[in-house]
Amino acid sequence: MKKDFEEGEIKITIDYDKCTGAGECVTSCPVDIFELAEGKAIAKDIGECIECCACVAACPKEAIEHSSC
Repeated sequence: MKKDFEEGEIKITIDYDKCTGAGECVTSCPVDIFELAEGKAIAKDIGECIECCACVAACPKEAIEHSSC
């Protein structure tokens, strides 16, 4: 199951079938838009995203897609 998080032109998709809740996206994001909820990553405050793609690079399961990356 994929979950989309969108604001403006930014879209982050997290594949919950792949996400293991490792939290690498949480620790790698310089603007803290990720958190874990019920063992899965969620993206909040998408408008704060600086489109650095650190989350995509950090995810060990390649569960994150970003419209800018």
